[in-house]
Amino acid sequence: MRIALDAMGTDDAPSSEVEGAVAAVEADVGVHVLLVGDRTAIAGALSRFPRRNRITVVHAPDRVMASDTPTSALRRPGSSINVGLSLQKAGDADAFVSAGSTGAVMAASVVLLRPLRGVDRPPVATVFPTDHGPTLVADVGANIECKPRQLVEFARLGAIYMQDLQGLESPRVGLLNVGTESEKGTEVLQAAYRLLAGSGLNFVGNVEGGDILRHACDVAVCDGFTGNILLKFYESVAAFVVRKLAPPGLRGNGLREEIQDRLRDLDYAEHGGAPLLGVNGVSVICHGRSSPRAIKAGIGVAARAVRSGMVAHMARDLAAARESQV
Repeated sequence: MRIALDAMGTDDAPSSEVEGAVAAVEADVGVHVLLVGDRTAIAGALSRFPRRNRITVVHAPDRVMASDTPTSALRRPGSSINVGLSLQKAGDADAFVSAGSTGAVMAASVVLLRPLRGVDRPPVATVFPTDHGPTLVADVGANIECKPRQLVEFARLGAIYMQDLQGLESPRVGLLNVGTESEKGTEVLQAAYRLLAGSGLNFVGNVEGGDILRHACDVAVCDGFTGNILLKFYESVAAFVVRKLAPPGLRGNGLREEIQDRLRDLDYAEHGGAPLLGVNGVSVICHGRSSPRAIKAGIGVAARAVRSGMVAHMARDLAAARESQV
């Protein structure tokens, strides 16, 4: 399995990507990583690792920065994002992973890989850990405003992700709202509720923000505006708790380390990247501050998506949904 990894995406590129790639191939003998980026910079980072089986460097002379526009990768064919996705489009890679500009990765993935038939707006989804299992939230930033039928698409795609990558037979789908009653929320949310109720999915109704940590559903559906705010807040919780319970200089390092270990499940690095669902390929977006451990986890997410046949499963489900509506 060939995973194309954008080696120029993180704040610490290409060091984090190279170390994460080495760790990934050591952990999974079925993975071959294609490091895409500046050949000279990657070679320097790789020199620290004398053993680097199943790692190939693919030169890409250009890099999309976080400050660049989302369409930058498309206008710059030599960028690591464009080259990496083009490898997948051409069949020379089975998946793509990047910690680069989220907007650029999304835009290039949609244009180069193309949405699956029946998908209007591919969502970005990410796993939120809870005490009782993971909850997938979609969308977390790709689509700021959504129509009711698009929220149903997110639910359908998210349910397949949880089936294929988390092994859930019938994932519970919840609609993120300001109350649990069916008449709550905007006109869009009320219409989405009605569509979800008749979708054939395991729809459990509206869920509130606090219900996610209580694991009231396996897939929480929302527009990207709401989801991104929720994601950014969630990412800040662990560091806040550690600072309050064991601030540096006030408590012993042992206590601080114990608290950090207990809160490890809240760390995005434990769960890998956020997949862009509904495109004709596997595109995983990691955080720009991703550590080598986070890069390794992102590669793991991509590998599981490929092995499970997730994209083909989504295409079949979407086709069946279209037929049922005829």
